[in-house]
Amino acid sequence: MPHNVYIYLFIMAAVTYLVRVLPLTLIRREITNKYLKAFLYYVPYVTLAVMTFPSIIEATGEPLTAMAALVAASVLAWYGGSLFQVAALSCAVVFMLERFVI
Repeated sequence: MPHNVYIYLFIMAAVTYLVRVLPLTLIRREITNKYLKAFLYYVPYVTLAVMTFPSIIEATGEPLTAMAALVAASVLAWYGGSLFQVAALSCAVVFMLERFVI
């Protein structure tokens, strides 16, 4: 069966259009449900985490070094480290562990 690229493009365009238009047409009033508002508030953060964490684990040669760097970066970020400090610490932890330990 030959594959027609235009059918795939049409389906992709239709699905993309529906995902954007349906909320605009179905939700016309302000959302007052506090659970739904809380869910919608956290959706971008969860999406970013789901996209980022697997890449963090696979970014180094050893997943253990990546986890150590993630923990070190999380602790430094929790205590108010700047973005540069967190990135530099993560790189240093991975370098030290892969160079001298593993």
